[in-house]
Amino acid sequence: MNFHLLLLAGYSAALLALGFAVSRRVRSASAFFVAGRSLNAWLLFSTVLAANIGAGSTVGATGIAYRDGLSAWWWNGSAGIGSLLLAFWVGPRVWRQATAHGFLTTGDLIEHHFGRTVRGLVSGMLWFATLSILAGQLIGIAWILNVVAGVPKWAGCVIGGGLITTYFAAGGLLGASWVNVVQLAVKLVGFAVALPFVLSGAGGVSGLPGAAPDPTFGSFWNGATSMSLLALMVPAFLTSPGLLQKIFGARSERAVRRGIGANAIMLMLFGFVPALLGMAARMHHPGISRELALPTLLANDLPAGIGGLLLAAIFSAEVSAADAVLFMLSTSLSQDLYRRFVNPAASDGQVLRMARGAAVLGGAMGILIALVTPTIYGALSFFYAMLGATLLVPILVALHGRVDRRREVLWSIVAGPIAVVVAQFTVGNGSGSLWTPATVGLMSAALVYLLALAVRRVTSAPSSPKR
Repeated sequence: MNFHLLLLAGYSAALLALGFAVSRRVRSASAFFVAGRSLNAWLLFSTVLAANIGAGSTVGATGIAYRDGLSAWWWNGSAGIGSLLLAFWVGPRVWRQATAHGFLTTGDLIEHHFGRTVRGLVSGMLWFATLSILAGQLIGIAWILNVVAGVPKWAGCVIGGGLITTYFAAGGLLGASWVNVVQLAVKLVGFAVALPFVLSGAGGVSGLPGAAPDPTFGSFWNGATSMSLLALMVPAFLTSPGLLQKIFGARSERAVRRGIGANAIMLMLFGFVPALLGMAARMHHPGISRELALPTLLANDLPAGIGGLLLAAIFSAEVSAADAVLFMLSTSLSQDLYRRFVNPAASDGQVLRMARGAAVLGGAMGILIALVTPTIYGALSFFYAMLGATLLVPILVALHGRVDRRREVLWSIVAGPIAVVVAQFTVGNGSGSLWTPATVGLMSAALVYLLALAVRRVTSAPSSPKR
């Protein structure tokens, strides 16, 4: 067994041990879902940032940089912009509502404002869409294991899915939060140590734009590509159920602002790391698959010790993001669907068992989808597009609406996802185009909401008296 595989095996064992140790404190659905509303700013920052730096932010963003250059910053940078809005606008408002009404999931918030029909529709659609982002994280883990140890993709997906499902099903949000502290430290140290070595071997930052003949390769802004990433990532990171539910677990409104705000700043700073790594990979290894750019770089262009540290950092990124997805899957199925529609009289213990079972089911389905999905970018971009098209309108209306708008919201959450699916199979996610599934879905959801609002105003207006 090679050095890198031994390192990952030992690291995985440590994560499992920590997850099971914390799981002893998880004895109720509240502890599993929202960590007993006990997360301080530091824990909230670490668990959110650890979830946000995943397969897309590392392997995926490096692959975009390998193809497009410095403008790949907008993958993580747009997520940071969305997180800033979450920290100082949406986050504090949803925290106040969650605390006042005892919400455990985003579905609780949706039903409170728009009724159980809208809740059921949103939860069902997002549950299946969320499986695509879990598949994306598992593909990232599989590519790492493939490059450094020759593990086939199917085996890498099974190994990664089994690890994540095991420790999350045991400890829920509380267990994942403490595991994420370790994972975040490994990520940040690994990338901080490895980046100078990579840049030195590439002749410094100034030498990177010459890795490709395209004059836009060294450009920070790349027109429609940058705009499409803004449209894809900002709404998703503003309304993600996984992020909102972690905010529900915060100790105070101040913890939300500080924790989520610090996460936003770190995402925008971190965005330069995969961008520069991808450009360096293009210089050293032209002609490879772009999603193998980062694993190939760490396996071939770094000293063994530094490469091993970066490997652990990337592995941590994929694992921590995947456990955040399992959090969304398990809480949505158990609280939003099972307790609300199947067994309203379920006890706290029954809901907790269902949540753990849902994590296992979600992990298994994520593995199956990962086996047939070709790229990380394809899996994640579809999820983010569905997220924005489904949730942006209802979340904003819930926070700012003053009257009942459930009919208009219902139409918007039907139109938006349908538009995403249609665009996915027609225009796709081609580079350089503003008309992506994300932008088409967002515009459709917003326009249908406004149209339904206009129809209601016309039909409810009092008729003029006859003369």
